[in-house]
Amino acid sequence: MYDGIVQELIDEFGKLPGIGAKSAQRITFFVLQTQHYDPARLSQLLATVRERVKFCESCGNVSEQTRCTICTDPRRDQSLICVVEEPKDIVAIERTRQYRGLYHVLGGAISPIDGIGPDDLSIAQLMQRVGSNTVSEVIIATDPNTEGEATAAYLTRMLTAIAIPVSRLASGLPVGGDLEYADEVTLGRAFEGRRKIP
Repeated sequence: MYDGIVQELIDEFGKLPGIGAKSAQRITFFVLQTQHYDPARLSQLLATVRERVKFCESCGNVSEQTRCTICTDPRRDQSLICVVEEPKDIVAIERTRQYRGLYHVLGGAISPIDGIGPDDLSIAQLMQRVGSNTVSEVIIATDPNTEGEATAAYLTRMLTAIAIPVSRLASGLPVGGDLEYADEVTLGRAFEGRRKIP
């Protein structure tokens, strides 16, 4: 434990996701010891982000405008919607350069243990979007964990009930991975998603 404001700063950094006690301490001492680092710039950016950045009214992605650049891009396929849990998932998919449709951010995943149900997510907004009769497919790209699977199952039931074609991202073995370290669920998915070699 450090005295006064130093410990307060460590505690504040420690509140950020993914920052443990040791990382918070390292960041604090970096700020204290590095003369060329300007903490005022970080403070200014944090305030500006809170003030200017909002969520796209159409898909829920982060944006400085009412609609994000993906939703306003006329080159995107308006008939495809990829459903993700968080805006950061959009960035991961965009890096692949394989998908050219639109997105829908749920704002999390169904998790009864954490008290998160379907009404806490933007599922109603998704159903409004697909009800416009311009959507030909919804791709579910929730995380391959218990919560993501529960969310995918719920969405599949909702969408197939209104005759919207639904697909789920394939999952399986990562490139460069070893079979001996793969868990049973991952191996099972790899077998389910296997393809014939031409």
